[in-house]
Amino acid sequence: MRSVTYSMTVSLDGYVVGPDGSFDWTPPDEEVFGLATDEVRGLGVHLLGRRLYEAMLYWETTDQNPSLDYSTREFAATWRALPKVVFSTTLSAVRGNARLASGGLAAEIERWQAEPGDGDIAIGGATLAAEAAELGLIDEYRARVCPVLVGGGRPFFSRHERRVNLELVESRTLRSKVVYLRYRVAR
Repeated sequence: MRSVTYSMTVSLDGYVVGPDGSFDWTPPDEEVFGLATDEVRGLGVHLLGRRLYEAMLYWETTDQNPSLDYSTREFAATWRALPKVVFSTTLSAVRGNARLASGGLAAEIERWQAEPGDGDIAIGGATLAAEAAELGLIDEYRARVCPVLVGGGRPFFSRHERRVNLELVESRTLRSKVVYLRYRVAR
């Protein structure tokens, strides 16, 4: 069965965006792009909240810019090809290889797990991931931890009262001093 993963870049104090809504503190590093590209290659679908979908629209055309380095163009092409499902109550249409969710999060995950094919099911966006976590639907957490304290913003982890035990699957420190952590939910 396909695993459900939640992967984001996060500050050391646990935020995916800072108090002003920006994530300009993430290093534009080729090694980080390579890691993100490898993760996207291992996906069958990416389920996104509206805010993350809108932020990721940048990647729909950026690979057509010949001045960008290879790793940036490679990520963009890989991302553009990936099927995406967007959860939004305000959008009426989406672009690229995306569709609006027609049902709830649990039903959408169940649908993708029942379909034949390879690749994990990724949850993107802190709000959508919080809903998946509260429903106990996340199998694996992947964090690219940046060496910065942003002091507030949108947290990586939802603030629910349920304890979740995790098993470390992988950890590595990248040249940019970003630490990649991959944990599986202990069941």
